[in-house]
Amino acid sequence: MAIDASVLVLNGPNLNMLGVREPHIYGSLTLDDLESSCQERAEQLGLSIDFRQSNHEGELVSWIQQARTEHDGIVINAGAYTHTSVAIMDALILSELPVIEVHLSNIFKREAFRHHSYISPVAKGMICGFGPHGYLLALEALAQILDRD
Repeated sequence: MAIDASVLVLNGPNLNMLGVREPHIYGSLTLDDLESSCQERAEQLGLSIDFRQSNHEGELVSWIQQARTEHDGIVINAGAYTHTSVAIMDALILSELPVIEVHLSNIFKREAFRHHSYISPVAKGMICGFGPHGYLLALEALAQILDRD
């Protein structure tokens, strides 16, 4: 598959602490390790990726708005903003891009407040519970969607 598309991979709050924060839930890989794995898989799929992380909701919203003209799709792990941010949901709608939601942990096996997502209703799909491999699955899914379109 060689589709030559650009994907924004967004990571929300506290994901910069991967490898340190609750490794029994999130694993021992760092965000840099995750980015390297995503870059490698993206190349195999014919994708270029722009991999970013922010702890600031407004910055994530701005990046999503920019993606409308700079990228072909979005993979997003909005972290805790998944459960709280109407602003991120609205920006994803505005982008008019295919979105894949990803979570390292299975959010449905955790606290009840994590069971609700503002992103899921506007995403093509959601992948959760597969740790870092979920990002690779999200890239594969997005590559298939972009190849069809």
